[in-house]
Amino acid sequence: MKFTVKNGGVLKGNIRVPGDKSISHRSIMFGSIAEGTSHISGFLEGEDSLNTLRAFRAMGVEIEGPEDGKVVVHGVGMQGLKKPEHALDVGNSGTSMRLLAGLFSGLSFDVELKGDASLSKRPMARVTNPLAEMGAVVETAAEGRPPLKISGGHQLHGINYEMPMASAQVKSCCLLAGLYAEGRTCVTEPAPTRDHTERMLTAFGVPVEVKGSTMCLEGPAKLTACDIDVPADISSSAFFMVGASIAKGSDITLEHVGINPTRTGVIDILKLMGADIELLNPREAGGEPVADIRIRSAKLKSAVIPEHLVPLAIDEFPVIFVAAACAEGETVITGAEELRVKECDRIQVMAEGLQALGVDARATDDGMVIRGGAIQSGTVHSHDDHRIAMAFSMAALCATGKIEIEDCDNVSTSFPSFVDLASSAGLSIELKANS
Repeated sequence: MKFTVKNGGVLKGNIRVPGDKSISHRSIMFGSIAEGTSHISGFLEGEDSLNTLRAFRAMGVEIEGPEDGKVVVHGVGMQGLKKPEHALDVGNSGTSMRLLAGLFSGLSFDVELKGDASLSKRPMARVTNPLAEMGAVVETAAEGRPPLKISGGHQLHGINYEMPMASAQVKSCCLLAGLYAEGRTCVTEPAPTRDHTERMLTAFGVPVEVKGSTMCLEGPAKLTACDIDVPADISSSAFFMVGASIAKGSDITLEHVGINPTRTGVIDILKLMGADIELLNPREAGGEPVADIRIRSAKLKSAVIPEHLVPLAIDEFPVIFVAAACAEGETVITGAEELRVKECDRIQVMAEGLQALGVDARATDDGMVIRGGAIQSGTVHSHDDHRIAMAFSMAALCATGKIEIEDCDNVSTSFPSFVDLASSAGLSIELKANS
């Protein structure tokens, strides 16, 4: 499938984007191994989080829904999961594979995790190395790539792990393995990353001690069922934040968006570039801070993005690159080498796409240098990366002609209603079959 997006347009109105994918994943995982029944609302019904749900169904967990974002999980407890009949296919979801590698490493039976062609190219040694230190036995394909074959029946022990890179997935993997380990598991991160795991474990009755950049928990642990209200995904909201910023005359309000301080880097970066963003009605839902976010069009200016903000906006950089392409002056991004091992090499693919649209963009080892100017008509390839596809869709709002984006099937993994919602807000976008 491909997107065809006509140039121009104005984003207006009040919209609510789908639920946060990170929180949706964790709500199913923790609800499944908890004792009791958990009720989840706002669940993201995209392929990534549905693959997590299917994995636990295959392991004997009774899960009702999803229906209109509502899911009921009948937890089986820490030792209640059953050996699946086949390998668990998590599709394109790196979150599922890395977090489940930790969660399943303490089970009494073998489990195999596999993914699609894109996920099968992504590095997994970053989680298998600390798991091995904890006593887990995980076999990978060549060069530490998926599939992962997790051997059961190994007693895990707590460790003190200093992460070599800032990654919420690696941190979460270690903490989830720590739920089954004997003793204390501590993880120290080199820079702040999203803390949904720590918040939600606490909600499920597992105390997580946070001191500075170190998170610790005691194992073996027990989870108690609770109810989770999943806020709207700030990563999905980011496309509309940038779109409204760059399209003259835009004024849009995004409702009930999660504004966890470990996820708001995109707001800080856009404000640094001159964006008109206002947080309204701040409140709390399910242990997570939320707010309505109003964005009005503004004349963006270039910036040197502070490296401390990069981990707090790592998933939003494809559309931040689009904002930079529409800004006046030269924007410099460094410290973002993690983008090279996402669903695709997001630095290289975004640079090539921007260049195809006439933008002066130069990829560097750990980021990009972008000189803002006119975005022209053209065709770009998303390389099956959902965030690349949606980012270039918003680029059409300030382009001189239509933009066609190839390989858009994977948008369904994180934002299945994107085309309909973007159209209702004022983007002239069509989904077509490749000819």
